[in-house]
Amino acid sequence: MDYCVFIQANEKQYLGALVAEYALRRNSAHNDKFDIRIMNYADFPVLHAQEGNVYLRDGGKRDWVRDDLQSFTPTRFLPPQLMDYQGRAVVIDPDVFALADIWDLLSRDMQGKAILCRPKTGSKGKRGCLATSVMLLDCAKLAHWKFDEQFNAMFSFERDYMKWVCLKYEDPDTIGFFEPEWNDFDHLTEKTKMLHTTKRKHQPWKTGLPVDYRAADTFRLFPPRHWIRRARRALFGDYGFAGKYGQHPDPNQEHLFFGLLRECLDKGIVSEEMLREAMAKNHIRHDAFEVLERTPPLAA
Repeated sequence: MDYCVFIQANEKQYLGALVAEYALRRNSAHNDKFDIRIMNYADFPVLHAQEGNVYLRDGGKRDWVRDDLQSFTPTRFLPPQLMDYQGRAVVIDPDVFALADIWDLLSRDMQGKAILCRPKTGSKGKRGCLATSVMLLDCAKLAHWKFDEQFNAMFSFERDYMKWVCLKYEDPDTIGFFEPEWNDFDHLTEKTKMLHTTKRKHQPWKTGLPVDYRAADTFRLFPPRHWIRRARRALFGDYGFAGKYGQHPDPNQEHLFFGLLRECLDKGIVSEEMLREAMAKNHIRHDAFEVLERTPPLAA
């Protein structure tokens, strides 16, 4: 098929990816026009081959490990290769949930651009980083995306992970922008087309669990939290004294996720056994069934 949505995933975020896939199908009137594929870390040997090796990230060196909440991020650059450099692709993180018809994005006029995305916010945005967590791709224009070669170049220190995921290796003239609502960072309104629960510490299905992601620890003089992170990791390991996931500040975003999850359970997309297994592995909060019981049904 000429159109496909790719969802990145790993073991820790696979349940989220299933819910994200369901949201895409639930809210599209054009499901016969596109495929959906979950790109699971476990399915790509090139990622496994570098486990434990050191790669270049934001000018520093870091160990590559699969046991990180976001170990899937390099697969953002796989869709053109998987599409044989033909057709259109949308790639999203597993914590992005559609509220609008994804076909409206897949079929839009790209005005000759190879990539449509949105800028990042905060300090990364000020440094020119673009958000690759949701991208619309014209695969024929991205034949230079050779995934294995570019992924491995991080380990020979010829390619910096942060520059890669911020699209700083791309010609700026090939990049266009879509409305922020197609990648709405922790912001849910009537205009939101895809909600991205990007603040990891408050992902609503993780509340109360021990933090299992590695915060950036590139050395900078300011703010001092970078010193503290490095010292904590050196003394106690990646997750030692990293705290717990907090309650999401917006209850509507929690209701959205658990409303979608309840529909997944009702339709057999997710089973109770899968949910209990994810809870046992600390991939979803331990009170998930109680939250599901008190979550009101979503509007049709």
